[in-house]
Amino acid sequence: MIKAVIRTKFLMNSRDKASAIIRSYANAYMKLSDRFGVVSGMEKVAIPHMIGVDPEMQGWSFFQILEHSAIVNRSIAATVEALALGKEPTGAALINPRIDVLPQGVSGSDQIGFFRQSVDDYLELLSALPELRGTKLKNHPLFGPFDAHKWHCMFGFHLGLHLKQAEKVLSLLGK
Repeated sequence: MIKAVIRTKFLMNSRDKASAIIRSYANAYMKLSDRFGVVSGMEKVAIPHMIGVDPEMQGWSFFQILEHSAIVNRSIAATVEALALGKEPTGAALINPRIDVLPQGVSGSDQIGFFRQSVDDYLELLSALPELRGTKLKNHPLFGPFDAHKWHCMFGFHLGLHLKQAEKVLSLLGK
């Protein structure tokens, strides 16, 4: 059921609306980053179960959430670009969603810039791409085959899931 709802929601979104959602979420992350200090941003916080947050992700710090999001952002960007240009996805588009998206080591405040850059680079790339609807398909691990447009919508959807996680981490830290 959820799979059908997500796919329908993405189908109904325009390219511009999906881009606006991405910008809005990215700005919300930046506002949150102002509320985290260097130390609190590195503090791992156990959160309760949340939709879209796997068990291995429930004890992350804010900076780990940003690192994860930047990794996924770059992967989706590579996927959207390849599909929009009629090519087979390669490189960053080919990740193991269980392993390759996990933060590596200690994530620090430099993740704020890496995250912001991943969003800005994607939106710049997007402006140069042709039509996203009706392209070749690449499977999403949970929601099935997506064309470039649905992957574009997934970029913002993913940011929204982890924004809720970041807000929960902030609230549990008492910030």
